[in-house]
Amino acid sequence: MNTAIAFQDNDEARARAEPRFQGAHVSDSVWRQLLLLRQSKGKRPLTGWSTEEHAAWELYAPLAGPVAPLFVFAQIGQSLDGRIATESGDAQNISGRDGLKHLHRCRALADVVVVGVNTVLADDPRLTVRLVEGESPARAIIDPHGRLPDDCPLFAADGRTIVLRRSDTGRPSGVESVAVPSRAGRLDPQAIIEALGKCGFRTILIEGGATTIGHFLDAGVLDRLHVSIAPLLIGAGPAGLKTSPVQTLTEARRPETRVYGLGTDIIFDCDLNRATC
Repeated sequence: MNTAIAFQDNDEARARAEPRFQGAHVSDSVWRQLLLLRQSKGKRPLTGWSTEEHAAWELYAPLAGPVAPLFVFAQIGQSLDGRIATESGDAQNISGRDGLKHLHRCRALADVVVVGVNTVLADDPRLTVRLVEGESPARAIIDPHGRLPDDCPLFAADGRTIVLRRSDTGRPSGVESVAVPSRAGRLDPQAIIEALGKCGFRTILIEGGATTIGHFLDAGVLDRLHVSIAPLLIGAGPAGLKTSPVQTLTEARRPETRVYGLGTDIIFDCDLNRATC
């Protein structure tokens, strides 16, 4: 290949991956239309919206109306210095007010939300939609060795709960147990997605923790990734996404990214199907 052409192609790829910043406002009108899109009753933004409302539509519409038979996305909230908790493990309210609403919107647009057992044991999350209008998704917990006790609060919560295990063993009444094969010492992310598809889910949110999201990212099964940055400095504590390292920056993935100012937080919307190295 001609060297000049190669550099030009590389520059164009980098230009596509460079983030563009937009302010976003999720008005009641935008959110109602997004919920209609999720129900396959709406297809496009309404006329008369502001530039910020159109930006909000662009942020959430890919989650509300995916074309593919299965659509898998992840959301992670972190500090300016890339931390997801303090050294003592305090991760409560690391996102700002609007960052928390963003997470709840992501849940409302998903059929099922997936978390690892460590997240459940450490944070006791409810995984519901409380801050925005919409229906709470089903819950899927990755628990290979059956560490969750039978009195886990999530087991008693309303809605559908699925435990992903290495073997199909008994669980409390109303809780589904699904066997998933392992790879490299952990449940295979691709097999997890396939199992959830067989359970009838089409839009799958991988919520946490950071290590779990990293496994799905490394497996190449994520269509989209939202990274929510809150304006605080923690200084020390567990870092955000943990993925397989690269030796040089030329090997790093560069997803096509847009950046949205969403009130208290900044959202990086990464299209992983349109990534370059």
